Amino acid sequence: MLSRNQVKYIHSLKQKKFREIHQQFLAEGSKLILEMLDSSYKLSAIYASAEWLTQNDSILISRKIPYTEISVPEMGRITALSSPSPVLAIVEFPEIPIFVQDIFNDLALVLDDIKDPGNLGTIIRIADWFGIRFIFCSMNTVDLYNPKVIQATMGSFTRVKVIYDNLPSFLSSFEGKTRIYGAFPEGENIYSGPLETKGIIVIGNESEGISPEVAELVTDRISIPSYPPASGHDHAESLNASVATAIICSEFRRRTG
Repeated sequence: MLSRNQVKYIHSLKQKKFREIHQQFLAEGSKLILEMLDSSYKLSAIYASAEWLTQNDSILISRKIPYTEISVPEMGRITALSSPSPVLAIVEFPEIPIFVQDIFNDLALVLDDIKDPGNLGTIIRIADWFGIRFIFCSMNTVDLYNPKVIQATMGSFTRVKVIYDNLPSFLSSFEGKTRIYGAFPEGENIYSGPLETKGIIVIGNESEGISPEVAELVTDRISIPSYPPASGHDHAESLNASVATAIICSEFRRRTG
């Protein structure tokens, strides 16, 4: 049974301020929690239905994870989802080691002020699919541990390292060492321009695109052409940020293997 203090604490973790104070976040859903149990993340508490605990209590006991059986109405009081799942976990912030050489040897994503939680979560999932292990975000990008972001990743955040940094300073450290590709409407057609097997791909804000400070550090401006390419035809003004990311990552992997 949930206490009033437990409910209050869980609700506080839905806000970035309290997540940062307590260095903890929420994760919900059976598939997601089971993936996390197979990852390096530390789960500090589990709240779950009797049925879910019957199926999984042995792994919780073996890993010494405290758990509490709760009813469906109780889950409804604490969930961040529109439909309560059978399990919710409180998870510790991880330490993320960064080895710069790993970035030089492959592709990495840079996100310049992505605001929508669904977009960030989907981009993390896309990175996981295409074997991209690092995503660097501007300080104003939506928080990784926002419950909507975590849910949208479908567990991919356990395999992709997401780091927040001052992007101009971060990208300056790579100047002259690796290609920095940026998505721009006026960039070179991604299907005909040269692409390398390693480098950094910058995706801009949903409405404003890549900021001027970051744009100055881009070495290669790329674009996804609309069809039909002839002028005078109406088409969508732009692509969703996560859709554009998927297309760009797919073309890099297709062409470079």
